[in-house]
Amino acid sequence: MAKEPENGDNDRPRGTGSREPVPFALGSEALRPGARLAGLDRIGERLARRLRDVLEPFVRVKPKVEAEASLTSRFETWRDALPEFTSLSLYRLRPMKGGMLIAVAPEYVTRLVDAFYGGTGAGASSQSRKREFTPAEERLLSRLTDAITGAVVETWHEIVPLEPSLASRETNSGYASLVRGDESVVVQRFSIVGGGPGATSIDLVFPLSAMRAHEAQLHAKIHAEAGPVDSEFRFRMARALEQVSFPVRSVIARPTLSVQELMSLKVGDVIPITLSPRVPLIVGNRRLAEGTIGEQEGRAAFQVETIGTAEKAAAKGIQRHE
Repeated sequence: MAKEPENGDNDRPRGTGSREPVPFALGSEALRPGARLAGLDRIGERLARRLRDVLEPFVRVKPKVEAEASLTSRFETWRDALPEFTSLSLYRLRPMKGGMLIAVAPEYVTRLVDAFYGGTGAGASSQSRKREFTPAEERLLSRLTDAITGAVVETWHEIVPLEPSLASRETNSGYASLVRGDESVVVQRFSIVGGGPGATSIDLVFPLSAMRAHEAQLHAKIHAEAGPVDSEFRFRMARALEQVSFPVRSVIARPTLSVQELMSLKVGDVIPITLSPRVPLIVGNRRLAEGTIGEQEGRAAFQVETIGTAEKAAAKGIQRHE
């Protein structure tokens, strides 16, 4: 058992002076190292591939989208680094806490409109500082952020099913509201090249508390689907399999001829064959059943008598008899 210090001064650490009080805000959360967000980085890589398909109809080319390593930051720190005029769209993702904030540079919105309507994607001159979006930019921006949110919902489906809804749009970074300024957020940044000169980036911002609620699923390599989703998938798969078609054939006889006989065949020759009392029903390369050939309603027909081969059916009958 450890002994108490002999001098009895329990409030003074060894090798230091008197302990000074350190201010601490109750409810504040310490930032976790980036290594703990490896699961979110995997989600980001998958989302980057989806964003290529989302952006292609707007830029008319296949853009290059790369997911940067997710990082944690104070919300006010991230917000203060934004330009004063920018596009901020807040989406609620129930049941996720807090929602998601999408930040898009206004210059990129201008480039998208130019490319979407047949331009080069260069947009307006960078010398003119934008202060508001045009109606065309507003409409395209709404379609873009809705498509991005749909890609997020699709990518997160194996973690948690999300129901998105638009909460607000802002163009002044000072009015951005996701969490309190001193709270921690997770930033997923996607760098984009293509659809015009230069590169840009799109930020997806989540509350850190929302990520912690799904930490176990994020770090799992294999995610188990929920029961109702799995049963629905199985039902749809079964319905789809019922519509699959297979070629079915039967072989009545298999005569054998030598090479000499084949070479001497001529019109009118008769090849004798021996009909078997049972013929197989073959699906693909598998012998599925056996039966007899007959006639029904003036057409040749096959009557199934046993499923599988006769030998297997006889073996099963012996086993049951035993």
